[in-house]
Amino acid sequence: MEATITDLINASAYGQNGVPHELWTHLRKESPVYWYAQRGHTPFWAITKHEDIMEVSSQPDIFSNEAGGIIVLNEAQIQSFIEGGSGSPLAQMKTIITMDPPEHRSYRKVASGYFTPRGVTNLDEIVKSSAAAIFDELPDEGEVDFIETIAQKHPLRVLATILGINEEQEERLLVITQELFGGEDPDMQRQGEDREAARKELGMEFYMLFDEIIKDRRACPRDDLATMLANAELSDGCPLGQLETLGYYLIVFTAGHDTTRNALSGAISAFLDHPDQFERLRQDPSLSKSAVDEIVRWTTPVNYMKRQAVQDYELRGQNIKAGEELALFYCSANRDEDVFEDPFTFDIGRSPNRHLGFGWAEHYCLGAHLAKASMKALTEEMVRRVEWMEPNGERTFISSNFVVGLKTLPVKYKLKNG
Repeated sequence: MEATITDLINASAYGQNGVPHELWTHLRKESPVYWYAQRGHTPFWAITKHEDIMEVSSQPDIFSNEAGGIIVLNEAQIQSFIEGGSGSPLAQMKTIITMDPPEHRSYRKVASGYFTPRGVTNLDEIVKSSAAAIFDELPDEGEVDFIETIAQKHPLRVLATILGINEEQEERLLVITQELFGGEDPDMQRQGEDREAARKELGMEFYMLFDEIIKDRRACPRDDLATMLANAELSDGCPLGQLETLGYYLIVFTAGHDTTRNALSGAISAFLDHPDQFERLRQDPSLSKSAVDEIVRWTTPVNYMKRQAVQDYELRGQNIKAGEELALFYCSANRDEDVFEDPFTFDIGRSPNRHLGFGWAEHYCLGAHLAKASMKALTEEMVRRVEWMEPNGERTFISSNFVVGLKTLPVKYKLKNG
């Protein structure tokens, strides 16, 4: 146990082995509220049970997002803040994920209506058009990296469309999002001899790109989400501040893209490993809705979110003190034997499916409906267009403990005629 406990939060271990399901299974059984105090990261309570994560998430007055941030810091990140890394444009942005009520509720209302099933104009048309275009561009048969060719392009096009971003800017945005969420992966991080300088450069590039968009939408409003955010007002009539506006763009685009990309690549990986489920969906397309929920449970791209206790609290007999931090491991909760029957079985018809892939309670994912619609459209298009698909080499994982998933997924395929 002691020899492998660092795999819980070690980004390089995620890159080598993927998410640590065996470790989580052990912790759920033996120590579901586990105090992690190993060299290399700030100490925290690892919360691995579904029920406990719901309990913590439902009490934002006791467990704060704002007090300690949402990620477990490693030594390099701690040193960065000590040396002034908080001066990065990204560090200064305020996002709804790092807010507590009542501020969080006020800022969430700014865009919550847009992300309802009726909020995104022509959403079905947007996601279906994108999915169809992705497969239209493929040769009838061949060998590709599914992530590079399909999984990352589809959510990019969908988000660019609803944000009103020009096609020529899509590639630039893709690079930025990969560098933001793959910052600990040598193949994906912003390059540079000085890591801190590279991070600040990345933050400034993001700031300048979206600052241009905000100025444009204020001067020339359009019918898109970018215009709505650029001109948003809080419930008291005050305009959304610049840092909060940029924070919304950061969350909508970067979080919306990488999580959906990783869910889609994880879905195909699961279908490759469970061809009976792919055939089942082909025979019964009505299962696409439940399939998407199972894909989210199975992949859980957002591995965890951090909270900080602002008062003493007892959880499963463990005394959590004010000021101590907790990591809510959604990936573990979504394999909880007390909640899911046969949790390590990929079942596209699973019902009920009380997964926590979009979080819970106060901070339930604002873009959940959009993400589901995007995944559903691509899954349905793939079932309709692909005659067969099979692995074509080794799959590799991103060296990240936060937004997790595959880095490469080589496949061979053949599309149907007509």
